Amino acid sequence: MKLALLSDIHANLQALEACLAHATEQGAQEWAFLGDLVGYGGDPVPVLERIQEYVAQGALVVQGNHDAMAVTPPAQSNLQGEATAEWTHAQLSVDQRRFLSDLPVTAKLGNTFFVHASADTPLKWRYVDDTRSALASLEAATTDPDIRYVFGGHVHEQTLYYRGNGRGLMAFSPTPGVPIPTPAHRQWIATVGSVGQPRDGKPLTMYALFDMAQSRLTFHRGAAAAVRRAGLPEYFAKRLEEGR
Repeated sequence: MKLALLSDIHANLQALEACLAHATEQGAQEWAFLGDLVGYGGDPVPVLERIQEYVAQGALVVQGNHDAMAVTPPAQSNLQGEATAEWTHAQLSVDQRRFLSDLPVTAKLGNTFFVHASADTPLKWRYVDDTRSALASLEAATTDPDIRYVFGGHVHEQTLYYRGNGRGLMAFSPTPGVPIPTPAHRQWIATVGSVGQPRDGKPLTMYALFDMAQSRLTFHRGAAAAVRRAGLPEYFAKRLEEGR
């Protein structure tokens, strides 16, 4: 079974459609959305409508910090992301706010654990951005001895760590499009990048595809061509290519 892992969509509809189309081409059969469905971007309503279609078919979704802020915007804010929360809140229907409010902050599927930020106190929205923080998240998730894989987002980067022979973690640098063997006799933790808001100066969407049967993880970047092949509006592909 191939599981598509999408995070940090940030109300970017064209990026979401690109990743959904590309993952479908790659044989995705199951779907997990790892938080920050909204925030920053201008299409929160159609993005949530699209994701809710997948939820109706069994997709997993966890809550991100921007989803929580869209439900209850901060009274005052000096940060851009928080400043857009009130606008996003106003766009959403009562049912959509309830959908976001009811999302769990963690989820499990077999030997796989899903969280937006760190599994170590997930509501504190800690970044998993180095071996120390990755180890804290992994150890929190693997208090359940069945868990071998931890997938999250939040940092808008694609990273992979695994536990070697000792207690420490080893970092692995993924190459987009190249499957990585991730055997279950080790423990793995990955951040899958951002669908809708890459922050490394490259206007290329990010998501990952986990082949659960073969224990292989593939990170993907850039999916404008999939928009065209799927017959979606050319406008979507051009915006992705231009990074806007």
